[in-house]
Amino acid sequence: MYLDRVKITIKAGDGGSGCASFHRSKMTMNGGPDGGDGGKGGDIIFKASPHFSTLQSFQFKKKFVAGNGGNGMKKFKCGADGQDLIIDVPLGTVIYDAESEKVIADLTEENQTFVALSGGVGGKGNTHFATSTRQAPKFCQTGEITKERQVILELKTIADVGLIGYPNAGKSTLLSVISNARPKIANYQFTTLYPNLGVVNYYEHSFVVADIPGLIEGASEGAGLGHYFLKHVERVRLLVHLVDISEREGRSAVDDYFTINRELEKYSDKLAKVKQIVVLSKCDSLTKEELIKKVKEFEIKTKTKTIQISSVANYNIDYLKTQIWEQLKLIEKPKPLDIELYDFDIKDKTSLDIKKISSNEFEVSGGYIENLSRGVVLSDYVSFSYFQKRLKEDGVIEKLKEKGLKNGDLVHIKDITFEYFD
Repeated sequence: MYLDRVKITIKAGDGGSGCASFHRSKMTMNGGPDGGDGGKGGDIIFKASPHFSTLQSFQFKKKFVAGNGGNGMKKFKCGADGQDLIIDVPLGTVIYDAESEKVIADLTEENQTFVALSGGVGGKGNTHFATSTRQAPKFCQTGEITKERQVILELKTIADVGLIGYPNAGKSTLLSVISNARPKIANYQFTTLYPNLGVVNYYEHSFVVADIPGLIEGASEGAGLGHYFLKHVERVRLLVHLVDISEREGRSAVDDYFTINRELEKYSDKLAKVKQIVVLSKCDSLTKEELIKKVKEFEIKTKTKTIQISSVANYNIDYLKTQIWEQLKLIEKPKPLDIELYDFDIKDKTSLDIKKISSNEFEVSGGYIENLSRGVVLSDYVSFSYFQKRLKEDGVIEKLKEKGLKNGDLVHIKDITFEYFD
């Protein structure tokens, strides 16, 4: 089946850790700290590429991870930044946050990019923690660890014109005649299994036409293949509605016309209001008298004006192209989706969760702790003293007291436990 919606997992690169080292040389036995900073992790970037028309490349590969930042080194050397990962997607790809299902990007322009996840910040070397009273810090900051996220990629074909109609109405044949596309053509239903795009040249102008796989009655509810592809006509400016006037399939041309329009309306009120050019195809299959009679009957019952063509005989094809272009000149190009301001790549550095797990035990966790603990080595006395100082300065101890903390109580933070004394 044609792949136009897929869920993938993405992860930006982790930041590199800083370095804890001290300057040493023949002339200097006890030099100061010279640990370099860690490198930034690589970003996850989506890029709209004209070289892809489906999401088929995501059928088997579902996880994408950017490069990690390098660790800092002595002599103030910083670690290398992690390599960004650029993920190519077709034009018209809409990206959703899989958890909230909110739209986070709509890539409609060639080479348009979107930074979905930023790489983790590199940790600082021990040079950043030296003070007048702490001249030889033996600790550094670890790199920021990024989290995996899931996104949904959905392709909505970008074309100026959409060819719609029942299977075997002649859409693929028409596309092959007016454009550079070479779709598969055969005399059976659902020959077209995915939207085919073709560029139509009209004098010094050009426009893109999409052959949308055949719709049938009930397509908007999932019948046939059409429900997979209705989304692909949402962006078109003009619809060319092909109706087989020969009725050789045993269906009524008038019924076919109304059925397709009902399916469009059920799927989207906006889509039902898109301008249509009604085209009666396979006119070469009828005699002149039969054609005149059927066209007149069709136009009276549907209250529409039609263009009669034969793609095989190349009848009225140039006239149809002219009419398409004249209509396109009057219709503005659709704008990208309105995207609500939504921070998909939010990094929690402030949340604080304090739990009283027994009469004399407390557990502290959250984004604040995760971020603060990157800059300390809890097993190092000096570093741990710095950590405790920050807990007091940032009001964490006060919040613990509000929860009932008293002298002698135990506080659990990550992998350590300490006894509190005022």
